[in-house]
Amino acid sequence: MEMRVSPWKPFVIAAVAAVAVAALGATVTDLGPWYQELNQPNWKPPDWLFGPAWTLIFALATLSAATAWRDAPSQDDREWMIGLFALNGSLNILWSLLFFRLQRPDWALAEVVLLWLSVLWLIVVLGRYSRPASLLLIPYLAWVAFAGLLNLAVVRLNAPF
Repeated sequence: MEMRVSPWKPFVIAAVAAVAVAALGATVTDLGPWYQELNQPNWKPPDWLFGPAWTLIFALATLSAATAWRDAPSQDDREWMIGLFALNGSLNILWSLLFFRLQRPDWALAEVVLLWLSVLWLIVVLGRYSRPASLLLIPYLAWVAFAGLLNLAVVRLNAPF
């Protein structure tokens, strides 16, 4: 007898994982005096915009993960996908840790390249069996690229660290 898995289970698991990554990232993000005193480019969005932007990105990533899980042809493909999302989540948290907690935008700049590549890798891998899942990650890729440019501007305006 084959056990049926609830169609909601992948969405719930992906949502819990996304909330965990967001919460850990928020925990290491400190917008205190050090951050406030950094020279910022004039094109930097207001700080209040980052929360809603990341909320949307994590919601789309949750939908992407659940859609890819549903469409993956095998358990091996699902495990590979979980590993890639775990790597991406770890890199996402690491960027916040480097930039805000360790106050090293220069190190975060090097790391954001890995974060961007991890999103691209997810898009490519998920696209093999779920085009909708891969397309849901395009805003994430664009936001990380924008964040990387912002990180570069902060390094240029404030170096050395």
